[in-house]
Amino acid sequence: MVRVKRGNVARTRRKKILKFAKGFKGAHSRLFRTANGQVMKALTYSYVGRKRRKQSFKKLWICRLNAAARNQGLTYSRLRHLLKKSSIKLNLKMLTQLSVFDEKTFNYIVSEVRS
Repeated sequence: MVRVKRGNVARTRRKKILKFAKGFKGAHSRLFRTANGQVMKALTYSYVGRKRRKQSFKKLWICRLNAAARNQGLTYSRLRHLLKKSSIKLNLKMLTQLSVFDEKTFNYIVSEVRS
């Protein structure tokens, strides 16, 4: 039976993982087995983190929009209902940007929705 020598393939694989682990503390950046575990964990966290960032931004937008709506004498849910009823299709992010950076336009939209 022919012997398989894995020198180049294995070294390349390990170097790739250790390159990912650069900046980790202690053995987590130097030893392959611990670094491999940490890299896998870090990749999992980064995937979850991308989802969490979207959630936290949505929470922030709702809070800001609620505050702006309450200045107009409405609540967030009432404002969204009125917008849907009057078929104004602005997404949450855009409404919040308007309420923060362009209050005049936001006030105009709210007055149009109310009437």
